[in-house]
Amino acid sequence: MKISLVSSRQDPGGSTIHGALLGFLSKPHQPYALEKHELSHCHVRDRLIYQDNIDRELDSDLIIFLSRHSSVNPVPVLTVHVTGNITTADFGGSERVLAFAAPSWMHAILRGLHAHRPEGYRVAYEVTHHGPSDLATPSLFVEVGSTEKEWRDEAAAIAVAQSVLTADSDRSIPLIGFGGTHYAARQTHISLNSRGAFGHIAHSREVPSLDTGMIRQMQEKTGAVAAYVDRKAIPGKDLANLDALIRSCNLPVLSEGDLIHFGDLSWNTYQAILSLADQILPGCRVAMHGQCPDGKPVRTDLDQVLLEEALRCNTREFLEGLDTIPLARLSTGKKPIWPSFITIEEIHRIVLHDLISLCVNIIRRGESTFVVGDHLTINRRRFDPERARDLGLPPGPLYSQLKNGSTVCIGDLEITPEMVQTSSETTIHIPGLEKYL
Repeated sequence: MKISLVSSRQDPGGSTIHGALLGFLSKPHQPYALEKHELSHCHVRDRLIYQDNIDRELDSDLIIFLSRHSSVNPVPVLTVHVTGNITTADFGGSERVLAFAAPSWMHAILRGLHAHRPEGYRVAYEVTHHGPSDLATPSLFVEVGSTEKEWRDEAAAIAVAQSVLTADSDRSIPLIGFGGTHYAARQTHISLNSRGAFGHIAHSREVPSLDTGMIRQMQEKTGAVAAYVDRKAIPGKDLANLDALIRSCNLPVLSEGDLIHFGDLSWNTYQAILSLADQILPGCRVAMHGQCPDGKPVRTDLDQVLLEEALRCNTREFLEGLDTIPLARLSTGKKPIWPSFITIEEIHRIVLHDLISLCVNIIRRGESTFVVGDHLTINRRRFDPERARDLGLPPGPLYSQLKNGSTVCIGDLEITPEMVQTSSETTIHIPGLEKYL
């Protein structure tokens, strides 16, 4: 692969980074990951944001622009992003034209920046926001900011140079992003903690201007297989329109949880999981939990009564428990947890065992239970306000005391909690119950 490293003589930040990078390469060293590729260096006269069509002069498969970053609210920051203009062309490039992204390289460099950053610097993706836009070769900007002090900071330049030299494309999941501020905080967090690799990202303020043409351009010039939407950063009316546009482009939307739990799962396996989910429950939402391996997806059904009783005891504990089990959860707007799950065929029995164990242990911690053979019986005792009224007890604070297990008195009458309780039993048949206890 041929990679061009490009800086501008007008740019003190880019020049400092390029100098640090050449300094590393000029000394005896073990080969850096980037040196597996054919490297070339280019120093242009004009600003980088005006370098449209520079790839016609460079015989390259990837262009890495080394640059400064400026901000109206300056903070020490190391950033990476792809260029182009989602709306107007205020800083180079063409209106509503995007450059081709290199999401896996951006992902690798971002993680390198996080690992090598000097104290006091933050690390972030930037949203798509300036030129050049007219590039047929994939490219990215890596920048140091945001003032003259940081542009000439040798420690920051060294951190960026190390991040570039040690980067290599990886098995990331190419994505486009929607929502957030200039520094794309949620997208940055996702990429630092998962295989999610962003190319083009639209700022929240640009969401109202999006149409299917721009979303398709973002997708095509990123090579994205899915989208991520920072739903908390987009107003409701704009969010509804965005959801409709993404659906019209047949682009899957992944949540932060999906991406964090994606693990080493291949995109083909994930697509097979989605296909099976749609057969089981058409139109359902699929949430990944645990770390599923690659393989053939299969349906795994949990006893519905067992699931309902576990959720009745502690829904939060059940969901937290799912995060330790390699499976996909199906849900709808009315029912967030269905008794049908999806996992991989070779671990199907283990997953079913772990699901049953999770339910049984939540129930036993939250309710009075007893076990006879393969039957788990739940014995519930509940406060009965009608019994309390029959004993002459007026509604009020005394009800709360009885609910909490305290004895109360009305005149000479002593009322115990047992006197105002009703009991019920639910028995669930679980073959081989002993192994789940």
